[in-house]
Amino acid sequence: MSARIDGKAEALRVRERVAEGVAAFKEKTGRTPGLAVVLVGEDPASQVYVGSKGKATVAAGMESFTHRLPDDTSQAELLALIDQLNGDPAVDGILVQLPLPGHLDEDEVIGEIDPSKDVDGFHVINAGRLSVGQDAMVPCTPYGCIHLLKQQHGDLSGLHAVVIGRSNIVGKPMAQLLLSENATVTIAHSRTKNLPELAKSADILVAAVGRAEMVKGDWVKPGATVIDVGINRLPPAEEGAKGKLVGDVAYEEAAEKAAAITPVPGGVGPMTIAMLLRNTLVAAHRREGLKDPEGL
Repeated sequence: MSARIDGKAEALRVRERVAEGVAAFKEKTGRTPGLAVVLVGEDPASQVYVGSKGKATVAAGMESFTHRLPDDTSQAELLALIDQLNGDPAVDGILVQLPLPGHLDEDEVIGEIDPSKDVDGFHVINAGRLSVGQDAMVPCTPYGCIHLLKQQHGDLSGLHAVVIGRSNIVGKPMAQLLLSENATVTIAHSRTKNLPELAKSADILVAAVGRAEMVKGDWVKPGATVIDVGINRLPPAEEGAKGKLVGDVAYEEAAEKAAAITPVPGGVGPMTIAMLLRNTLVAAHRREGLKDPEGL
């Protein structure tokens, strides 16, 4: 069996460093960094995520502002709230929990967020800055993945990374971050020919497709590092029960081949919240004209 990459333990270390940075920021500026989270509707998973983010924000010593809006909130009402948060000096980061109800335009909503407060890193300005190697707010999940990879490998230079998935949220920024670390990067997707063979050429294999256990053990190069971004719930074995949570990788099979692999749950997920806190602290520093906090 391969080494299990403990995302929970590493996320805790990051969160501890963020808390230290928050304390130093307060001492230097006399104010507390603030994160505003906007939730529209009653999606159960989103409710859980928002609750977790709020608790983590407070635990790091930051201000947490949660705005819960009804499912029938109009586009104009949501944009007005974002404009209000853009102008609020107590708010350093703004996160609109996705997905939004179907009648709302997610692209317009994300585009309304002040890029300097866009701690999700989804605004086109941040995406563009990342793509050309400039300072940007980096999406939390891929940034967490890069952190885990650097902890595992140190230097990623020259390693062949295959990213399965091309979403704006994970796949594309993941590829950009790997390129910035001098890895050789291939982006694969549902229409890639000979995908298993391509995956097996990877020193680093990142699965971010949203399909339960799609990546099989024989897709993994012996000695590779596997980062599983997916989180999927299998159908329950019994009526009324919750199905098992699994990733995009068939873990047991892949673990027989990989040198290191992230589990689901307990791998990438905790790192996403840790990097959200990190991004909020970075945003606060930049708004005050300070250098980014060290060690994050």
